Amino acid sequence: MATEVKVPTLGESVTEATVGQWLKKPGDAVKADEPIVSLETDKVAVDVPAPVAGVLGDIVAKEGDTVEVGALLAYVNEGAAAAAAPAAAPAAKAEAAAPAPAASAPADDEEGGNLTLSPAVRRLVLEHGLDPSKIKGTGKDGRLTKDDVVAAAAAGTAKAAASAPVAAPAAAAPAAGPSRAQERVKMTRLRQTVAKRLKEAQNNAALLTTYNDVDMTNVIEARAKYKDLFEKKHGVRLGFMGFFTKAVCMALRDIPGVNAQIEGDEIVYNDFADISVAVSAPNGLVVPVIRNAESLSVAEIEKTIGSFGKKAKEGALTMEDMKGGTFTISNGGVFGSLLSSPIINPPQSAVLGLHRIEDRPVVRDGQIVIRPMMYLALSYDHRLIDGREAVTFLVAVKNAIEDPTRLLIDL
Repeated sequence: MATEVKVPTLGESVTEATVGQWLKKPGDAVKADEPIVSLETDKVAVDVPAPVAGVLGDIVAKEGDTVEVGALLAYVNEGAAAAAAPAAAPAAKAEAAAPAPAASAPADDEEGGNLTLSPAVRRLVLEHGLDPSKIKGTGKDGRLTKDDVVAAAAAGTAKAAASAPVAAPAAAAPAAGPSRAQERVKMTRLRQTVAKRLKEAQNNAALLTTYNDVDMTNVIEARAKYKDLFEKKHGVRLGFMGFFTKAVCMALRDIPGVNAQIEGDEIVYNDFADISVAVSAPNGLVVPVIRNAESLSVAEIEKTIGSFGKKAKEGALTMEDMKGGTFTISNGGVFGSLLSSPIINPPQSAVLGLHRIEDRPVVRDGQIVIRPMMYLALSYDHRLIDGREAVTFLVAVKNAIEDPTRLLIDL
């Protein structure tokens, strides 16, 4: 009996997806609820599980196809797993009688110890000449991520076995010239959506960016003093995002226009702060949302961000995690960015960009001193937010970070 595998409900307003990667091949045994195909939506990747145990049958939707909710993806033949095993036995004997092929660079699940590699991971494995079965995967269900492969390449601990030596030809081949190879890779649905939305923001919004810098001395000292006690009590590390999120929530309360959005000829003011935070995922940056951040403690904010980071690395973020958001904080400093002009995430009207901390000479009380400084950048829609409001908002964030006591006494 064959059971249909269909595209599940993907979330509010999401009606279609792209078939990203088949995790199983026709004839592979599958368990009930085991992921068999990954779908790419506008926001996240969604794994579709097998509805029953059996063997994967015919695949209807190929990788790269656009499919709608409810569309047929494949069939799973129930009760075929047991029958498949005896059928494979003669083949195994035939393979044993045949001479073993020369070793080659691992590229797919047969050569990687039943590993399923994404195209990007497979390319990295081949480029570095690694054996994926020797690399510990940190992604969902132990899958390899690009970071895992890069780390293994740097450590030099997962080199693939060299091919059998081949007799040298009579005449040496001429030295190869510099490579001019090209590769064409179809844009993922997520990347297409990001490109479309960012371009729409530039076309529709009157974008302007204002800058300031902030002295991180007091926040760094507070973090150093309490980080061990904080982690012991709350089970999460004390980072800078908790401080900045609280500072942003206070500033949004004082300057509500920065937390508003334009809908047609109306301005919608939000009395809550749903803060989108940019986190790194295998397929690029994503922006899950901290709901009602204005009512959360620093510890609760750090726990939420930590959970998002883990889910993003495992590819487990859901549509609900990404839904909504009234303001975005993007921390390019973790990648070493000194200064940038972020682009707003419509329909939001503003985004705060954080950057790297570096020691710089500044003047304090008439003296030149060295302080750990960070540039802040607020990009905003000038149709809704005036320059005075933008600057006032940014100064409020700066003051709260430079004097963290303000966060405690709500000043």
